[in-house]
Amino acid sequence: MDIQRFVNEYAESNISRFHMPGHKGRLICGAEGFDITEICGADSLYDADGIIAQSENKCAEAFGSAKTCYGAEGSSQTIKAALLMLRRFFGRDIKLLSSRSCHRAFLDGCMLIGADPIWLGCERDMLCKSDVTPLDIETALERERIDAVYITSPDYYGTLADIRAIADICHAHKALLIVDNAHGAYLKFAPGRSHPIDNGADIVCDSAHKTLPVYTGGAYLHISNTAPAELIPLAKPCMAAVGSSSPSYLILASLDSCTDMLYNGLPKKISACCERVGRIKELIKRRGLSDISSEPLKITLGCAEAGYSGVQAAELMRQNKMECEYADVRAVVLMISPFNDEEDLVRLEKFIQSFEIKESIVKALPKLPKALPKAMPLREAMLASSESVLTEAAEGRICARPALSCQPSVAVAMPGEVITHECIAALKGLGIERIEAVKKI
Repeated sequence: MDIQRFVNEYAESNISRFHMPGHKGRLICGAEGFDITEICGADSLYDADGIIAQSENKCAEAFGSAKTCYGAEGSSQTIKAALLMLRRFFGRDIKLLSSRSCHRAFLDGCMLIGADPIWLGCERDMLCKSDVTPLDIETALERERIDAVYITSPDYYGTLADIRAIADICHAHKALLIVDNAHGAYLKFAPGRSHPIDNGADIVCDSAHKTLPVYTGGAYLHISNTAPAELIPLAKPCMAAVGSSSPSYLILASLDSCTDMLYNGLPKKISACCERVGRIKELIKRRGLSDISSEPLKITLGCAEAGYSGVQAAELMRQNKMECEYADVRAVVLMISPFNDEEDLVRLEKFIQSFEIKESIVKALPKLPKALPKAMPLREAMLASSESVLTEAAEGRICARPALSCQPSVAVAMPGEVITHECIAALKGLGIERIEAVKKI
């Protein structure tokens, strides 16, 4: 615990702090003593050659990557850095294939490098579920030459893509594979070895804080051992280009502490938790309820089949002293980790056992047309002056910001696309009442 030890020792030193931050270590909220800046001995995140570099190297060994960089601004930072790395690696504008199920950070990254993605069609589900298949990828790559493929796996509902098959197809077509694995950092240490770094992905973006014991904002950027070696020296400069020059040492210390735990029992705890959650999943099945998730530590209750919206089910959970991760018209998402104690899990089991199943209220979700007309490049649309308009009055307007139900999710409309009548029906079906449209000249 190199970073954590340094921060602890500095907090106990009673030294006079004539440096940032302005609280000078005096208690206001409680963590000020450990909140430092890049002082002597603390190393520098984007030019690391001391305790941060040592911790990152140890983390890379735990994940089995050629290079792992810490980030203090979530996978939003690592996604944008990964795209910037690609632009610098190829030394030109890149052709990028992507699922429409993506995080807004991906679109911001595309705007940054001037990429105009080629979108994979998505007619299957209009919410958070992304079921991109190897065949989808192969069909698109056979159609035209692509430099890199970007997918989200797992999605918010917990759907895992077949990364191994997709990676093999990408590499057969000489395309790199980048995976937004924000929700799946723990998968490296869960049974099944389903982390993308083990299955052929070239660059993987993890939100460590989502599923591991890390403060909010802690993230990893991984480069695999089979990726082009030229990507490795690009990682730190690109992380610096899209990140603050004042990263939080509270977050960095928590990343360091987590790395230490990965060598001291946390993987066993993750495996045991997967087994425990597996028993809850079996209970859900016995009760006649559905779990949409294929992740071992995520439960996504298909509430509509049981007569409730996800929002209604989430409120029932609050009445029973539980708070979910996310809820929508169809489902409620629960994220579990080894740091949920047995009381938490027993409370969840009691809720499932007492859950009154009613008549299904499942309704067909509106489907996105196969393709929306494209009026301008993504970058141009995102940088254009825009205005908020009522969805029902948006027909014929050019989308300026992605129309998403949550982060990440399948976008109904992407920047630069023209809003059609069918698109409006889909937007209203998801409860999206206003969108950002490019201002008319």
